[in-house]
Amino acid sequence: MKSGLEKYCNKRLTEEGFDFMYEGKSFEILPPFIYEGEYLSMTAKKPNLVDKTGKLVRGIKYTPDFILEKEKVIIETKGYIRSNHSFPLRFKLFLSYLVDEGMGDWSVFLIKNQTQVNTAIEIIKNGKAKTK
Repeated sequence: MKSGLEKYCNKRLTEEGFDFMYEGKSFEILPPFIYEGEYLSMTAKKPNLVDKTGKLVRGIKYTPDFILEKEKVIIETKGYIRSNHSFPLRFKLFLSYLVDEGMGDWSVFLIKNQTQVNTAIEIIKNGKAKTK
């Protein structure tokens, strides 16, 4: 696990007897595509622009930290997020993906500390998170 918060969440979910996956599923929130128009891009090591016209643009995948399929719950643990980090944008794209794929009824928790882990677990245990 990548952080102490992930370890804590894993421990608490296990203690409560939840069946869950840790980083067990990735979602393709934007598929790869080819931009047909002229596409010139900077590079770090060359002084000139590089022609990328007609080249494949990589897609974007998102892997949530924890998925509880039975409860229809996704938990993402994030401590400090740098202001120039791509996470906020990718997370919004992921939420949009869930809506588009008919998963808008899932409960999603974005957690920043151990207290919030405990609160989320209580909400899930008490059935306040959506279950269908």
